Amino acid sequence: MPLTFTADPAVTPALRDGILTVWTDVTNAGGAVGFVAPVTPEDVRPALLRQMTDMAEGRSRLVVGHDEEGRVAATAFLTRNTHPLMTHWIWLYTVMVHPRHQGKGYGRDLLAEAGRAARAMDGVEAIRLGCRGGLGLERFYASCGYKEVGRVPDAIRVAPGDDRDDVIMLLTLT
Repeated sequence: MPLTFTADPAVTPALRDGILTVWTDVTNAGGAVGFVAPVTPEDVRPALLRQMTDMAEGRSRLVVGHDEEGRVAATAFLTRNTHPLMTHWIWLYTVMVHPRHQGKGYGRDLLAEAGRAARAMDGVEAIRLGCRGGLGLERFYASCGYKEVGRVPDAIRVAPGDDRDDVIMLLTLT
């Protein structure tokens, strides 16, 4: 059963708690979404609250997918670039599909929905994202139309002795 996607949903306690659950569960399943497992919801909450503040102030948009039971199953944040010479592209952050839904094509669906939301934004010509090397993420994003445009070796320290490349990907919308 496909997910039902919404861009810019009303922020309710249920939505907030659903995103927090997905973010925590994705991290604890090994997902590269800003934290290193193990984490608790309280570890993740400050990052979510920063995202929610950015949404409330118009700097960021949320694309969320709900499963057939109405639970948050996938999320991505589109964030405007504030540098005056770079406002023609946006950042895509915290791309997540809950582990119980992975392997069903929902990640592709989420990226397609994020692309639709970005195309609806005035003046946006491209989406840029960063991903952690060593997990095959760049192959997944490439299969969705993104191109690797840069790589900073060993820029992400997951643990002592475990450094990963910061891979920069770009999707041109025009």
